Amino acid sequence: MTTRPLVAVFDADDGKTINSRVPLPAVFSVPVRADIVQDIHTNVSKNRRQGQGVNDQAGMKHSAESWGTGRAVARIPRVSGSGTHRSGQAAFGNMCRKGRMFAPLKTWRRWHRKVNIKQKRHAVAASLAASAIVPLVQARGHRISNVPELPLVVSDKLESYDKTKDAVKFLKRVGAYDDVQKVIDTKAIRAGKGKLRNRRYRLRKGPLVVYSNENTTLRRALRNIPGVEITNVNRLNLLQLAPGGQVGRFIIYTESAFKALNNVFGTYKAGSQQKDGYNLNRSVMTNADLARIINSNVIQSVVRNARQNQVLHTIQKKNPLKNNNALFRLNPYAKTAKANAKKAQEDAIKNKKANVVQRRKISKANHKGSAKWISNYRKNIAQATKAAKEEEIDWINQGLIQ
Repeated sequence: MTTRPLVAVFDADDGKTINSRVPLPAVFSVPVRADIVQDIHTNVSKNRRQGQGVNDQAGMKHSAESWGTGRAVARIPRVSGSGTHRSGQAAFGNMCRKGRMFAPLKTWRRWHRKVNIKQKRHAVAASLAASAIVPLVQARGHRISNVPELPLVVSDKLESYDKTKDAVKFLKRVGAYDDVQKVIDTKAIRAGKGKLRNRRYRLRKGPLVVYSNENTTLRRALRNIPGVEITNVNRLNLLQLAPGGQVGRFIIYTESAFKALNNVFGTYKAGSQQKDGYNLNRSVMTNADLARIINSNVIQSVVRNARQNQVLHTIQKKNPLKNNNALFRLNPYAKTAKANAKKAQEDAIKNKKANVVQRRKISKANHKGSAKWISNYRKNIAQATKAAKEEEIDWINQGLIQ
């Protein structure tokens, strides 16, 4: 919302200021409710849809019947007949070839939405208020660097234009043609089937021109300029003021249309003359500095003192298995035991290398002793075996054994 008191009016023929004391309509002071705009835009845009659906008999025209159980096939209906590749194939189901879709679209679906009329009016008013805020207009992608001010108001001479070349010259004079050039540069072929359905190209949105004279020829002058739209001040449309549900459309007003906004939407002192029973939406807070309000003397004089939390349990039980202080209170020797264990661990780490060397020496000595014992054992066995053979030979020679 903006609260600038006066707005300048620019001459449509030469772009110079002709009047700088036009009061700003009250509709530009309403709060910008992007949530209302988005919700209303979503529902209103659905009212342009046409019903569509599939044929009632699509996928259900086969002569098919289930074979039942006992034939080792699913119980889905099978196409009757024989001798063709189609006979015996499954039919009807959405998982089948040439079958119907699941939950086919119907033309009696609820395509349209009823929208609360007061909410629609609030959304239109919020969109108008947002169109006068430069950051919101720039955030929407409009090129307004050369525009003298927002809202942009021009003289009623604009409504008498009937040639496109005159309209283009006017847009260049007021710095609005940069936005038109953006539309021209971003024109692209649509992706998908829409190319075949009378919407081959995609265009960005350019300036919106608001007029008041019903018999104006301006529409004929602007209709061939890409991205530029025109509407009557008495028939402002949310789909044009906030395309896509995003506020901040770049709007050019004629002087008479700009002055007529108070009659269309009313003021905070008087209601609308055209919209029966409608009053402009008011901000929930007139002063957004919440900290200043809370800390003011008026508020602090009636606010109760801050409550202090009362401690219910002053002594907290500690687990000796997890808390060392509690353990040492219960077992004083535990501190000495922990220190001894820690010292032993440190000593073990420190003497680790020496211990490894000592163990290797012992292992090597044991290995040598084992090898010597095995060698002696084998020698003794060999000697005993040799002596036994010699004794056996002597016995054979003496004839004691054969």
